Amino acid sequence: MAEQLGLLKVTIVQGKRLVIRDFKSSDPYVVVKLGNQTAKTKVINSCLNPVWNEELSFFLTEPAGVLSLEVFDKDRFKADDKMGHASLNLQPIVSAARLKQILHVSGGETLLRKVVPDIDNCLATESCISCIDGEVVQSAWLRLCAVKSGDIELKVKLINPPVTHKG
Repeated sequence: MAEQLGLLKVTIVQGKRLVIRDFKSSDPYVVVKLGNQTAKTKVINSCLNPVWNEELSFFLTEPAGVLSLEVFDKDRFKADDKMGHASLNLQPIVSAARLKQILHVSGGETLLRKVVPDIDNCLATESCISCIDGEVVQSAWLRLCAVKSGDIELKVKLINPPVTHKG
């Protein structure tokens, strides 16, 4: 059985410069996948810079894997159009959570790790993983792939499972 790493709370904050898929705009929503778990945001009508501020929850197990995002344009009479996709490797936040436990960080705000954009990730800018009042949080801007433009801002929070005492 896979080891339970905790609860992953993913907040889809906003999109910027999304591509036009309808006449003059798009009706975007985001589908988020982690392993066999899927969740999606509400549709924001006629907007290329949508603000969702929507929190989606996933169970995170070892190996941590990759969080996948796909942005779609909602269409009433035909299949929804793709507006790009991105992914976020969850290994850095898992490593940072382990570091937090080793260092016994709890109160205040402590920077645990920085992740820089490279060919292996979709980061648009440097991403920071911090411990904020005992919770491990990563804020990231992801550049959408397979489209001319578009970025998605998200916040990922790893809430550790309760420590079980064997005895």
